[in-house]
Amino acid sequence: MALPAPPKGEPIAAFRFWFCENLFHEAEQPLPSGEVALRSNDGEGYNKRSSTMINGVIFDMDGLMFDTERMWATFWKPALAALGLEYKEGLAEVERGTAGETSRNIVRQFYGEDCDANAIIDSLHRVADEEFQKPVPKKPGLDELLAWLDANHIPMAVASSSRVHVIEGNLNNWGLTHYFKALVSGQQVKHSKPDPEIFLLAAEKLGTDPAHTLVLEDSYNGVRAGAAGGFVTVMVPDLLPADDEMRSLYTMECTSLNEVLAKLKTGEL
Repeated sequence: MALPAPPKGEPIAAFRFWFCENLFHEAEQPLPSGEVALRSNDGEGYNKRSSTMINGVIFDMDGLMFDTERMWATFWKPALAALGLEYKEGLAEVERGTAGETSRNIVRQFYGEDCDANAIIDSLHRVADEEFQKPVPKKPGLDELLAWLDANHIPMAVASSSRVHVIEGNLNNWGLTHYFKALVSGQQVKHSKPDPEIFLLAAEKLGTDPAHTLVLEDSYNGVRAGAAGGFVTVMVPDLLPADDEMRSLYTMECTSLNEVLAKLKTGEL
C-alpha cells in the first residue's frame, strides 16, 4: 500500500509525525485480499504482523451465537416423558454438540442397546421445533463481530450440529442470514463433532485453508473437532469452563464474542 508523502516543515519533526501516523494507519487497514493478519505484540515492534492469516471464520451456533445450549438441556425431560421415559442425569451434558449416529449411540448408552434411539431423538426435535419458533437470545457481541468481519470482507459460515431448518430459523429471526456464505448442519455429514468433518466441509464451502480459518466454539466436542481439523480454534465457554484438555487443544480462550472482536482488532488473537 502506498503511503502519503510526509508533510512539509522541520525535517526531523515532520518525519516523526509522518512515520507514527502511517504506522497506525497501515496497521488498521484490511488486507487487499480480504484477509486479516493475526498480529502479535512480541516486544519487537508495535502490532507486528505474524505469519498467520485469517481468511475465513466458522461459527458454532448453540451456546456460541445464541444462548440456546441451556435450552437444549431442558428439552430432554419433556421429550423423554412423551415416550414414558425418565430423564437420566448427565445425558444432556454428554449429548452437547453431537448429532446423528453419535447422538443416538449416546442415547443407547443411557437407555440400553434395545431402546428406540431414533424415537427419542425425534421426540427431542419435536420439542425443540416448538420452542425455536420464536427468536432465541443472542450472545453479547454477536452483532458487532459479524459487522466487523463483514466490513473486512472475511467470509463466514455456520457449522452446527443442529438441523438445517433450525439454523436457518434462528438466523432469519434475527436477520443475520446475509452474513454467511455457507450453512453446514449435522445432517450433512456422516461424523459429528468431535470429528472435524463438519468444519472441514464448511471450510471447503468457504474456499479456505483450515490453518487460516478461525473456528469459534463453546463446547468440548467442538474444540476437539476444531483442533483435530487443524483450525485456529478459539473457545468461548458457555455452560462448561475450559479444562486442562481444552487448554491443550485450543489456540485461545475468550470470555465473550466481544473479547474475540477486541483481540482481532488489536492483533492479540
